[in-house]
Amino acid sequence: MAQTYYFYDLETSGLDPRSDRIMQFAGQRTDENFQPIGEPHNVLITLAEDTLPSPHALMVTGITPQKTVEEGYSEREFCEIFMNEIATPDTIMLGFNNIRFDDEFMRALLWRNYQDPYEWTYSDGRSRWDMLDVVRMTRALRPDGITWPVVDGKPTNRLELLSAENGIEHTSAHDALSDVNALIGVTKLIADKQPQLFAWLKKLRDKNQVKQLVDLSTPQPFVYSSGRYDAAHEKTTVAYPLAPAEHGNVLVYDLRHDPTQWVDMSTIELRKIANTPYKERDESYQAIPVKKLQYNRCPAVAPLGVLEQDDGWSRIDIDQKTVQQHMDTLRQHPQFARTIEEIIGGRPDYPKVADAEGQLYDGFVSPRDKLRSETVRNANASDLAKTDMQFDDARLAAILPRYKARNLPTSMSDDDRGAYEAYRNERLSRQARPFAEAVQQLAARSDLTDHQQFVLEELQLWYQAIMPAEPDS
Repeated sequence: MAQTYYFYDLETSGLDPRSDRIMQFAGQRTDENFQPIGEPHNVLITLAEDTLPSPHALMVTGITPQKTVEEGYSEREFCEIFMNEIATPDTIMLGFNNIRFDDEFMRALLWRNYQDPYEWTYSDGRSRWDMLDVVRMTRALRPDGITWPVVDGKPTNRLELLSAENGIEHTSAHDALSDVNALIGVTKLIADKQPQLFAWLKKLRDKNQVKQLVDLSTPQPFVYSSGRYDAAHEKTTVAYPLAPAEHGNVLVYDLRHDPTQWVDMSTIELRKIANTPYKERDESYQAIPVKKLQYNRCPAVAPLGVLEQDDGWSRIDIDQKTVQQHMDTLRQHPQFARTIEEIIGGRPDYPKVADAEGQLYDGFVSPRDKLRSETVRNANASDLAKTDMQFDDARLAAILPRYKARNLPTSMSDDDRGAYEAYRNERLSRQARPFAEAVQQLAARSDLTDHQQFVLEELQLWYQAIMPAEPDS
C-alpha cells in the first residue's frame, strides 16, 4: 500500500499524560501530496468520574466534562476506532509537538485500555513524525519562501501564528480539528518551499538513519534543532556525540559553549549542578550544556554541510573555528565524557510513580499477559463479568477494575467496585486542592469570556457531582 499521512491533535484535561486524560481527538488522513483522504475524525472522549480536569486547561479548550459525557465515546470505544480506522498499516502519524505530548497521551490511553501502547508507531509500515522540530530547522537553515512570525521582537513558531502569517486557514486555535487543518497547510508549505530539507528530515523517522549521522563510535559534529536550545539562535546549534545514555540513546554536547569550565570539574561538582531542582535554578544558574538525544524521537539533525548554504553558519551565530576548538577540548578530556555518562546517562526518561496507570515504562508485558489483554479488550460486559482474569503483571491486575468502571460498569463484581472506589477516592483527594485553588483564582478574574464563565460554572458542578460524600461524623 502507498504510505499516507495521518495528522492528529488532542485537547486534554491537563499536561501530565500519566494522570490527565484526552477529552478531544481530531485527525485527517492525507496522501503524500497532502490531499485529504476520507472524512476527518473529530470526537470527544468521555471524562470518567475519577478526574478533576485542570481549570486553566479548560479555559483554553472550552470543553466541559459534561459535554464529553453527553457526546463522547468511552475510552474503550475510541481505542477501537483508533486501532481499526486511524493507525492502519503504512500510516505516518504526525502532529505538532506530538512526540513529546500527544503521543505520550495516546500511549497512556492505550495502556490503560489493554491495547499495545507501542505498535501503532512502528509495526506494519507505520511510523511517526513531528512537525515542530521540522519547523525549527527549516526556520534556522532554509527560511526562504515562508513568512516567519515574530512577537515583541522575538521569533516564535506557534502554529496559529505561523499559519496566519502564511495565509493558512486556522479558524480556532486550540480546537483540535482546526489545529490539524492548519498543520496540514504548514507541512505542505514547507514541503513545497524546501523540498530537499523536508525529504531529509522525513527519512529521520527511522532511528537507524539518525544513528548513521549521530554515531558515538565515530563521533562527528552535527547540526541539531531542539526546543532545549536558545531561541536567539533559532533553536539550533552544532552538537557532538559525547557519551551513551539509557536505552541505547546518546548524550550530546552543545559546541556553542566552551567546555573549559566544565572539563576540570569534579564528579561531585558536576552532579550538584545536574541535580539542582528547577525551582532553585535562578538567573545565575548555568546548566551543563549536555542533553539526551533519543534516536526514536525523530530528532531534527543534519550534517555540517547544510551550514555551507544560505549563510547557515551566520544564521545560527556559530563558526567552524569555535566548533573545532570546543571539540578538541572535549577530545582532550575523555574523563569528562565518562563523568557525564555516570551522572546523566542512566537517568530514566520518566520518574517512578506508584499508580499502575502511570507505570507504562516500568517494564514490558509478557506474551501470556498480552494474550490475556486481548481477551479483556475483546470481551463484552457479560463475558468480562464471567471471566476470572489472572494477570502475572500486577500493573494490569490493578487497572482492571478501573477499566470495567469506565467502560463496562455492569461487568463489575463487588470486589471490583470496592477497588475502584478506593482508587477514585484517593485520586480525587489528590486533585481536589489544586483544582479548588485554580477555580478560586479564575473566579476572581474579570476578563473571562461568557463561555469561559460557563465552563467555570460547569467545573464547579462537576466537582460537586463526583466528589465522594464526606463520612458522617
